[in-house]
Amino acid sequence: MAERLGGGGAPRSAPTDAKALNRRVVGLAAAGAVGGFLFGFDSSVVNGAVDAIEQQFGLSAAATGFAIASALLGCAIGAELAGRLADRWGRIPVMLLGSVLFLVSSIGSGLAFAGWDLTIWRIIGGVGIGIASVVAPAYIAEISPRKQRGRLASLQQLAIVFGIFAALLSDALFATAAGGASEPFWFGLEAWRWMFLACIVPSVVYGVLALRLPESPRFLIKQGKEDIARGVLAQIQPADEIDRSVREIHDSIANDQLANRKGALRGPVLGLRPIVWIGILLSVFQQFVGINVIFYYSTTLWSAVGFDESNSLLISVLTSVTNIAVTFVAIALVDRVGRRPLLLVGSVGMTLSLATMAVAFGNSVTVDGELSLPGAWGPVALVAANLFVVAFGFSWGPLVWVLLGEIFPNSIRARALGLAAAAQWIANFLVTVSFPVMSDFSLVFTYGMYATFAALSFFFVLTKVPETNGMSLEQSETLFPPKGSAKRQQPAVE
Repeated sequence: MAERLGGGGAPRSAPTDAKALNRRVVGLAAAGAVGGFLFGFDSSVVNGAVDAIEQQFGLSAAATGFAIASALLGCAIGAELAGRLADRWGRIPVMLLGSVLFLVSSIGSGLAFAGWDLTIWRIIGGVGIGIASVVAPAYIAEISPRKQRGRLASLQQLAIVFGIFAALLSDALFATAAGGASEPFWFGLEAWRWMFLACIVPSVVYGVLALRLPESPRFLIKQGKEDIARGVLAQIQPADEIDRSVREIHDSIANDQLANRKGALRGPVLGLRPIVWIGILLSVFQQFVGINVIFYYSTTLWSAVGFDESNSLLISVLTSVTNIAVTFVAIALVDRVGRRPLLLVGSVGMTLSLATMAVAFGNSVTVDGELSLPGAWGPVALVAANLFVVAFGFSWGPLVWVLLGEIFPNSIRARALGLAAAAQWIANFLVTVSFPVMSDFSLVFTYGMYATFAALSFFFVLTKVPETNGMSLEQSETLFPPKGSAKRQQPAVE
């Protein structure tokens, strides 16, 4: 793990071997991505607790949806604040703030005594998630060499899906050990409470790792601490590339000053620069395909169509394993194939699988007041749901975070990423809070709507999203989507 580089302390001697440098930068990126693990864990741990919370606090479908989705309001707040705080305080202090908020939320949610009480703690945790969703990809992008940045930025999504898996697995273990999520477990607390309390462990781990990470070299140079920034760069880049990296950062900062940085987000398209809207719409499409319905409500969904609680939890765990596997596929391909091709293929796969789910639920029947999928439609729905996760997992899941860390100019990266992430969380909130009511109305309509957004995402990428594969972060200043891909525009600098 990285030795912490203090404000004026001299860095330790830098590794000179290429493999050592590679291990170093992977280690830093992986540690930075632990915020993504908390992100995935905290956002999905509620999956196994939905029915128990609804029963214990006597909540309606709408109230349940709001209690579950309330964390996402906090996420939007945290994402919006994170960019400003990261530019003012640095990336590492903001990571520490996120870990504290996670910790407080985990304890409060586990000991909640009413629906409104749980909602407050979920919002606090959401602020921590929002912070992690902005700071982690920004930090990883800023410490990663350009030729590895796609793979390293994908570690954020890998950490998220591992967090989702860990949350769903712990939910299943607690529910199974107690005999049900509503049943008492250790110290007389119900199993669903332990599902939330389990997040204490990764919260503490995240805080400890953040304390040992060096600050972003770009932030250090902005603060006039070039010697320390060079020490950080020496840990992650060959010696003959450090001067160029420092020069590019200085040039970028000089250009920012000439362009009046305070108004950098403003532009001619509804008050914002076009590239900011690209980031916002990437975030919105990522959520409007309904992916988090699978990870927030899948246990309830599969119970509603005839699977018992134990099998529903198992299905959710297996789905999260699928998500992990395809994220490795994305990491292997992102710097070879590029961002745009993977997004386009993913959009097609999501459209077809979601349309299949809509058809499957269109053939559901009601037996003794309970919804059921007759004959082969149950397995068809399960296969389609997992194919949807596959299509999302190698494309829109990791690559949106990669692009959000790349497409914005250095001068506005943290703030623009914060705005895009806030839009993502608001979109996530709208999908999550509406699903219980919409599913009561019609699952066919619900999944048909998600399929429509998946189809629209294809045309959005085709016409508006630039290719960033192989560009340095400073070269992102040249991005302007209508003029063609960024890769064609980049100068041939090696």
